[in-house]
This record gives sequence, C-alpha cells and structure tokens, in this order.
Amino acid sequence: MVESPQLAAALDHISRLAAIDRSVLIIGERGTGKELAAERLHYLSPRWDQTFTKINCSAIAETLLESELFGHEAGAFTGATQQHIGRFELTDGGTLFLDEIGDMPYDMQVKLLRVLQERTFERVGGGKAIKSNVRVIAATHQHLEQHVEDGKFRMDLYYRLNVFPLDVPALRDRTADIAGLAQRFIDSFAEQGRGLIRLEADAMAHLRLYPWPGNVRELGNLIERLIILHTDRAVFAADLPAKYQSAELVVAARPVDIEPLVDQLPTEEPEDLTALFAAAPTSPV
Repeated sequence: MVESPQLAAALDHISRLAAIDRSVLIIGERGTGKELAAERLHYLSPRWDQTFTKINCSAIAETLLESELFGHEAGAFTGATQQHIGRFELTDGGTLFLDEIGDMPYDMQVKLLRVLQERTFERVGGGKAIKSNVRVIAATHQHLEQHVEDGKFRMDLYYRLNVFPLDVPALRDRTADIAGLAQRFIDSFAEQGRGLIRLEADAMAHLRLYPWPGNVRELGNLIERLIILHTDRAVFAADLPAKYQSAELVVAARPVDIEPLVDQLPTEEPEDLTALFAAAPTSPV
C-alpha cells in the first residue's frame, strides 16, 4: 500500500486532474514515473476508451518533429513521397503525451501553442486546417521557468501548459514507499517466470538510506540484477552492490546456509496505487 504522504498527495492530484479536460504539466526527475502518471491521468479521464499516444520530444530530430506531430502531404519536402498522418490526427479524441517538452525546438513551440489555443493545425505542405480534439499532457525534468528566463522556452506556452502542474516526487523523498515498490518489482519478475528473491530487513535498511539518483527506474534495475544473481534466495545487505551499502550501517557477513525460496510466488495482484510509479523493466539496463 501507499506509505508516503508525498505519493498519496500525487495520487490525489491525479484523480482530481483526470476529470478536468485541460492540459497538464507533469514535473519530476528522470525515472520517477512521469509517463505512468500520464497514463493514469488518461485512463481515469472521460477519454479512457480513446487513444493514448506518447512521443519523446528529445528523441526525434528537429527536422522530423513537425511531421511526426502534424503529418505532411506528399511532396512537402525531399523524401516525402506520400501523405503521412501525424500524432495529433491519429490521437483525435484521445490524449497525447509529450515527454521532455523542455527539449522541443523554439519554432515548434509556436506551432504547439497554436494547436492548444485554436484547436486546429495543418499538415506540413498542406493548407487545410484540421480540427484537433486532443488533450495534451506534457512532462519535463527541467526547470522550465529558468528556460523561459533564458529565452529557450516560450512564456505563453509555459503558462498554457502549466494550468494544472503535477509534481511527481523523487524516490529519496518518499523512502517509506521503497519496500512496497521493491516487492512489486519482485512480484512482477516472478510472474514472468524470471525467479524470486526475498529482501531481508538488513538489506532494506541500507536501501532506505541510498539517495536513488535514478529513482524508481533504478530500483527496478537493482531488483532485476539481484534476481539474476540470487535467484530463489534471501538477499542480505552483504549481497547488495557496494554503492547501495550505507557507510552509516555495519554490513554483517552473509549467512551461509540459506534455503532456497520454495512456493513463494505471489498469489495476489499488487494494489494498483502501489504499482502506479513502478513499471517493471523487461530487460537488463
């Protein structure tokens, strides 16, 4: 279950914002679960049965981002041999999640602002206005206010997106959730048939003192690593990688005669709220 007041507050804000059909800006460090928060906003909203589309603004070349968002007509530019339908058009009626909005080129910010204000857009190389019935949820790990002051981000777009800000807390600020999140990862990997571990109390004490720069994503990667190395075993503090062992605590020698875990596969689904910011990785990172 949810233990920290920080996560409880975030969940409450999500449930309230989901019903309001306006843009939302999700703010949080990398690995905190901003994409999962956006998905939950969508699936709790009246648009839940429509398309949820996500696009990472930092992962697409500036020259291609406009076409990816708005589409293009055949012959609009070199190589455009046929018409392309963009994300806004494909997501009509649904929710478009723009991750890393702080990396969106300045010229593209103008065009995004127009869509938010006028609810219309044009394909690249086209002259026909296309109506847009899309809810935009944006996310960033950057300080957009500083970007505005530095002239890297449009002030009018910032305030248009920031009508309802949602802060996703860093894992170091909600250490009470670490045990529940770790167990959720363990259960998820076990359900995939990838093995099982049990985190002992001394190991958990060290994990609560670690600052978690990679947030929930880093915790998931650690659990996967421990499962690979210690399948069907109990995991003690001495089994943790050195950087997760706190200098504030004494690491005792690992007990030598540990029986493998037997018949301890999870029998119940994890509580949905606990799982909110914990999407289990499917491959080692």
